Amino acid sequence: MTMNRRKRFVLPLAMAGLVAASTLGLGQDHARPKVGYKDTPMLPGGRWHVHDSDRPFPTVVTPGTCSTQEEPGKAPSDAVVLFDGKDLSHWQSGRGGPARWTVQDGAMVARPGAGEIKSRDEFGDCQIHLEFASPNPPRGRDQDRGNSGVIIFGLYEIQVLDSYENVTYADGQAAAIYGQYPPLVNASRPPGQWQTYDIMFTTPRFKPDNSLESPAYSTVLHNGVLVHNHTAHVGPMAYRASPPYRHHGPKGPIVLQDHGHPVRFRNIWVREIKDYDQP
Repeated sequence: MTMNRRKRFVLPLAMAGLVAASTLGLGQDHARPKVGYKDTPMLPGGRWHVHDSDRPFPTVVTPGTCSTQEEPGKAPSDAVVLFDGKDLSHWQSGRGGPARWTVQDGAMVARPGAGEIKSRDEFGDCQIHLEFASPNPPRGRDQDRGNSGVIIFGLYEIQVLDSYENVTYADGQAAAIYGQYPPLVNASRPPGQWQTYDIMFTTPRFKPDNSLESPAYSTVLHNGVLVHNHTAHVGPMAYRASPPYRHHGPKGPIVLQDHGHPVRFRNIWVREIKDYDQP
């Protein structure tokens, strides 16, 4: 074998070896390649250097897929799927016991008079995705039209309402942080069409004496449009009131409200939000 042919043969093998080592390095620290530096400045906090070769790689997650009006998308691989169109096994009634809503054509439907439902799983800082559709043809007006709500911890509500050509008080329309902040814009679709909420929620923190250290925050996208940008909740939601924070645990359920309207929900999933460098 000539020298040139030998070089052409060895180089692809060397490249393949680097790729394999990089792939192994994603999940095995002992095999991870040294692809950073230790002679760079220390970042604030004193744990990692800039481009630190020992810093853990992020966990690999398979992304979900986008929904259409006809079909819901798929959740990311690390999500807890609370409703996949089949049953209510991840839900219970607000007072415990089986959830008394119905499942129809791949959607859970609020059954007027059945009461709220809440997730059996509890979450802290999290990303929530859900899709909803208000009844069509629409009935009623103001708050009496396609009304429900996503109530995190059973305390912090993002309003669900048919706000397409339907006037109500600003902090009670669709995507409002109920009773506190209206959405930055009204991104509502017509009744009957599927709409999406993507909510990034940060739990409030409390001091050892149970007083508030930092409030809850929500970033919300309604149909892909930013309507709240890291907005601080002023306290729990309430009708015609503004109660103060009260101490609670670091995790809580997600509650869907029964407000007397057969609002449909589908494709509900939640991802825990972890800090940097956590597996």
